[in-house]
Amino acid sequence: MARYTGPTCRLCRRLGEKLTLKGEKCSSPRCPLEKRNAPPGGRRKTRRRISDRAVQLQQKQKIRFSYGVLEKQFRRFFVKAMRAPGITAENLLILMERRLDNVVYRLGFADSRSQARQIVRHGHILVNEHRVDIPSYLVESGDVIIWRGGSTRTKYYKGLVEQIKGKTPPNWLSLDEERMTGNVLALPSKDDIDSKFDGKAVVEYYSR
Repeated sequence: MARYTGPTCRLCRRLGEKLTLKGEKCSSPRCPLEKRNAPPGGRRKTRRRISDRAVQLQQKQKIRFSYGVLEKQFRRFFVKAMRAPGITAENLLILMERRLDNVVYRLGFADSRSQARQIVRHGHILVNEHRVDIPSYLVESGDVIIWRGGSTRTKYYKGLVEQIKGKTPPNWLSLDEERMTGNVLALPSKDDIDSKFDGKAVVEYYSR
């Protein structure tokens, strides 16, 4: 599976905004954006005016980088959102939220989406008692997300049992801390989407 393997923190510096790609590091003083809040590369002496097209591109990249999706796959999600009934911008963000790796992250089973993607790819997660190792798998209302039996004996899982206490998932998900089980109560709505994402700008970008 193709994925971005470059320096992650440069993505945040490029957009000038924290995308929480490195989990706890992003909220600590070790975050590179705290030390050097400037785009990578040489510094310009004069500022250039950012065009509308550039703003749209930045918004698209922000969503794509945050969810860890490459351009080709992101475009497929956009086409699917465009064909679905309703508002394309909202449909796109809801589809991204429904990705299994994102759900694993939202439940608190991982510190970042990239770590959640690795957990899914290694086959540690079951959906409705079936092993699913596809990070882009879209969950449905009523799905139950649990850990594979063999994975509960790992050092990571045992540490997670202690760390996850007190974590609160989004309203459309529920978490049983004792059983380490997640439930999809309903599909996410537009109110559950992070306000920093501008889906409308993505629609405008692809409409040209």
